[in-house]
Amino acid sequence: GRQWHSDLSTTLRPAKGSLLHAQQLPSVGGDTMFCNMYRAWESLSPLYREWLDGRWALHDMTLARETRLQRTPAELDDIRRRNPPVYQPIVRVHDVTGRKALYVSEMTTASIEGLTAEESAPILKFLYERSTVYENVYRHVWRPADLVLWDNRCAMHIALADYDLAETRRMYRTTLLGVPSGRIAAQAA
Repeated sequence: GRQWHSDLSTTLRPAKGSLLHAQQLPSVGGDTMFCNMYRAWESLSPLYREWLDGRWALHDMTLARETRLQRTPAELDDIRRRNPPVYQPIVRVHDVTGRKALYVSEMTTASIEGLTAEESAPILKFLYERSTVYENVYRHVWRPADLVLWDNRCAMHIALADYDLAETRRMYRTTLLGVPSGRIAAQAA
């Protein structure tokens, strides 16, 4: 979780929500940041929103920096075989509120369907930066026994590694199953 993401976006049942309960914390750091993807979407120009709405982006769990750096190419291939990349809509309509939210993340989004990775890169970079502007972010400074709940349908989060890794940071997470979304990339044509 050291990159911005929404839980389980790389599956056909992305998470509805997640809960994180702090048990043991380092003396300094280890915060979690959240960003509002409704606001990210609404901050885009009408023409840009029109172009993005209805488009799909490829989500691949092997893109996560920590996964790529800690696995061999054969292990990455096995992960992709067991958990094939999926296309998710770039704009999700929240199944309860009906509001639109941007649904891309630096941790798992590879490209925009119909564009090459090279063509997609500057668009995705802009969307990531737009999502995480200062005014759109909440930083939670953990205290023992804190419990935080967030909605993965309209928020992203990142766990900060800004603490002494020799110290313990023990958190318990529960993830709530969401509604079906997306399609396996092999089935996309």
